[in-house]
Amino acid sequence: MNIEKMNGIAVISGNEKLITDAASALDLIMNVKYEAGTDKIAIDKHVLTEDFFILSTGLAGEILQKFINYHVKAAIFGDYSRYTSKPLHDFIYESNHGKDVFFVGTKDQAVRRLSEV
Repeated sequence: MNIEKMNGIAVISGNEKLITDAASALDLIMNVKYEAGTDKIAIDKHVLTEDFFILSTGLAGEILQKFINYHVKAAIFGDYSRYTSKPLHDFIYESNHGKDVFFVGTKDQAVRRLSEV
């Protein structure tokens, strides 16, 4: 796992799937809070299991609930154009209009968005 700190925000990237379930999300949250000392995390979508983006699994809700329960703001960045699911697009749209979790295209957009909340 790579943790880079930009403007007080932890940026998580890497080649392995770090978030595969709610427990691994909680591990990441605690590691970032301890190591980086922040409650704002930008996450490369490549470190999320693909099941996260299949809403019928319920995994996205379970994982994002951990972030909300532990008062962590998150921005997940990457290319979402290959996903055709209307419920997923609606979920992303609704999340982007909230105050806790955002889906954006780039790392810079993620850092900028988290800097605003």
